[in-house]
Amino acid sequence: MKYFTTINDIKNAEDLITEALNLKKDPFGFSHLGKNKTLGIIFMNPSLRTRLSTQKAAQNLGMNTVVMNFNQEGWALEYNDGAVMNGNTVEHIKDAAAVMGTYCDIIAIRCFPSLKNRQEDYSEKILLQFMKYCNKPVISLESATLHPLQSLADMMTIEENKPTNRKPKVVLTWAPHIKPLPQAVANSFCEWVKTRDVDFVIAHPKGYDLCDDFTSNVTITNNQDEALLDADFVYVKNWSSFIDYGTMPEVNDNWLLNENKMSLTNHAQLMHCLPVRRNVEVIDSLLDNNRSLILKQAENRVFAAQAVLKQMLETNYKIEEKFTITSNEAELCNS
Repeated sequence: MKYFTTINDIKNAEDLITEALNLKKDPFGFSHLGKNKTLGIIFMNPSLRTRLSTQKAAQNLGMNTVVMNFNQEGWALEYNDGAVMNGNTVEHIKDAAAVMGTYCDIIAIRCFPSLKNRQEDYSEKILLQFMKYCNKPVISLESATLHPLQSLADMMTIEENKPTNRKPKVVLTWAPHIKPLPQAVANSFCEWVKTRDVDFVIAHPKGYDLCDDFTSNVTITNNQDEALLDADFVYVKNWSSFIDYGTMPEVNDNWLLNENKMSLTNHAQLMHCLPVRRNVEVIDSLLDNNRSLILKQAENRVFAAQAVLKQMLETNYKIEEKFTITSNEAELCNS
């Protein structure tokens, strides 16, 4: 695996989910793989779970980590080829990314969209230029359009908690918010859940359709109650408009997930990627009860990242075989 930016970068989603779940059972079983290897973690936007889980995952594999909050600590970057840099930008991406590649063996980067120019955001200009110029394996820690590590953790969580005697129903429902948010988590969730053996429904108000590239062949409704009926998993997430890009079309109906709405489900388990605006997106009582999976999703972020890093190390670098000896062999060596 050279890149992890979309589900299309991996050979088999089922295998990667299984590997991540196995690493959860034995987090330090491959701690030799990352010896003398460095993961560079670059944040252009804020983070809590992504930062801590990715560092922890790398450390479980024996890697060193270097973290940089580029939006606060780095130079203003220029992304346009041939630019005459006599303005606010100080360093070109081709130089910055190349330097990072000389210091690190794998680069992980978070770069949110501007939500101002759909064509530019959906071209993944920043992410693709890092991939082009750093000359090292690259992991997306959330880009303008996708958040694959979150989705891998989500698939792990569903796999661990799904009913064993039937196909589960999974609902992705839009939620209110105080400001426009990217479509990345919702897009990515659609990409991944479509590979699973589930009944999948998306519910959102009119004006909040996602990009067809991610929702093709998916059941979509503007009726939240209809979608929630008999659901086993309810994934709550806000996103801004894709059509009227980056805006928040007016919504007159109540889309706040509450107890009455959840009573329509099949005792559904609640999912949210966090951070969550409590009592704006979801009420406290749903987030805090025993059917909430939000902390399990967060825990699984470690092992999602660890599975990806493990495969990158194995496929891009020659790994020395882990050598162990038995106690009897040790006695012979000492005699």
